[in-house]
Amino acid sequence: MEEVKFRTATTDDLETLLEFEQGIVKAERPFNSTLKEGHINYYDLKAIIEADDSEVIVGTIDNEIVCSASVLIKDAKPYLKHEKYAYLGFMFVKPAFRGRGLNKGIIAELKNWAKAKGLSEARLTVYTENEAAIKAYEKAGFEKLIVEMRLGLD
Repeated sequence: MEEVKFRTATTDDLETLLEFEQGIVKAERPFNSTLKEGHINYYDLKAIIEADDSEVIVGTIDNEIVCSASVLIKDAKPYLKHEKYAYLGFMFVKPAFRGRGLNKGIIAELKNWAKAKGLSEARLTVYTENEAAIKAYEKAGFEKLIVEMRLGLD
């Protein structure tokens, strides 16, 4: 098998990326009872691809897209040391390619993009019950920072 190659996604990749998004939704449904039933979208992938303050990166093996991730520049809260930060999301690795370090590699690509934009902080969100994702992000250097909690008022 060929080594993974990372590149910037284009709108020509949207069909595959939209399938990846549904893979993310399917994987996360068990962690969030508040998600609507049926087809939902988390991202406006076309807008993220086309914007100057964001990027979608894909990893390919033998010209097949096998993983994806996005990075957006966001404004930080006024009480934080940094004014802007890189928000990482849309991380997906096709099941047949998991466990090969692709997530760590694509995060490195996102970090490089963010550093080139002058950012010094990266953040992401993950469900507390998604232990596999948490472990992967910790391997890539992330540390737990805050827990968001919810209370249904039904």
